Amino acid sequence: MANSTKKKPYLRMTALGILSLVSYYMLLTNQNLVTEYFIKGGIYAALPIITALYFSFVHGTFASDLLSIMGLSAKGSSH
Repeated sequence: MANSTKKKPYLRMTALGILSLVSYYMLLTNQNLVTEYFIKGGIYAALPIITALYFSFVHGTFASDLLSIMGLSAKGSSH
């Protein structure tokens, strides 16, 4: 197998790490406003789902890039 020299995603990891921190900070410092909108019902019922997907994507991509930089990756298939 050839050694692939992939560029490590330092910039993306840093940007998503900062975005993740800022997002969590904004969410936690504005809990009253968030709760007010999340419990309204109707079309606002989608907000918790959208928020969960947003945090899942941002934090998940950050964590994936961090593990990639650390040299940790999933094993390939043995086929």
